[in-house]
Amino acid sequence: MSAIDIKLSNTNEKAIIKLAEDAVNDIAETKKTIGEVIFGQDEVIEQSLNTILCGGHALLVGLPGLAKTKLVETLGIALGLDDQRIQFTPDLMPSDILGSEILHQDEEGKRNFQFVKGPIFAQLLMADEINRASPRTQAALLQAMQEHHVTIAGKRFDLPAPFHVLATQNPLEQEGTYPLPEAQLDRFLMQIDVHYPDLEAERRILVETTGIQQGSASKILNTKKLLDIQTLVRRIPVGKSVVDAILELVRSARPGAANTQHEEYISWGPGPRASQALMLTVRARALLDGRLAPSVDDVLALAEPVLQHRMQLSFAARAEAITVRDIIADLKPKIG
Repeated sequence: MSAIDIKLSNTNEKAIIKLAEDAVNDIAETKKTIGEVIFGQDEVIEQSLNTILCGGHALLVGLPGLAKTKLVETLGIALGLDDQRIQFTPDLMPSDILGSEILHQDEEGKRNFQFVKGPIFAQLLMADEINRASPRTQAALLQAMQEHHVTIAGKRFDLPAPFHVLATQNPLEQEGTYPLPEAQLDRFLMQIDVHYPDLEAERRILVETTGIQQGSASKILNTKKLLDIQTLVRRIPVGKSVVDAILELVRSARPGAANTQHEEYISWGPGPRASQALMLTVRARALLDGRLAPSVDDVLALAEPVLQHRMQLSFAARAEAITVRDIIADLKPKIG
């Protein structure tokens, strides 16, 4: 398989393969320990890990009570990350997230302002019910996600590395929600839909979580190992056929594309950032699956979580009850 525009500089092929094999083993152990706590959400676990391995942020969408908060807590333990949780409410202020300056007086009576860091200064941040906060507070978080630093009173404070936000969002039909603007949604690498567990998974939940002892995750990775794997993901070669499939899929999901069948249904579509997201996530998916190179199947598997929050349908589509998922599902068979 030929690779384009990706150079394995200063590292020979055998060393890359050894690093990848070690990463595959660590990732498999991580998935296993998370699966001992979170039942029936294998795809959600994999997509969440994919997001973190790519160094990105994810938006988890689902009803309350589907273990989204427990998932983030378990990820923090398994990956060895310092995690924090913020419960978003309508009265939450930007300073409640970022931190603020307070007037401090020392033993000699001298006064000066000191910056007290907010909960955003964590390696893994759970932004719970992000669409219940005001747009101003949402923007403060999302700006920090993009820039990886905050500015308070003209001073810059860098966020820790790695830094990941897993935000949960209630369905927009619920009362008291503020939809995230399109430009801010685009900052999430993936939108991960959390569905109800199947019968057997829910049976296991009842049996294993209502007793005296409950399963717990083990620490598998640490910060250094995770950063090494994130670097490795960006070194994995991507074949020309996969790159072509990414470009074909993303460009076909835009208004004015050659695929005129959906022209009237798409109001706006994914930009180049969606293509970048697919280039990263297909590499991470291959690694999660124990492979050293992605395939077109990886592109098709990640089409929905990467594209669905980057598209807006027209009134004609809504009038005919056509969803973004319907459009993506129709585009996928034409790719590759």
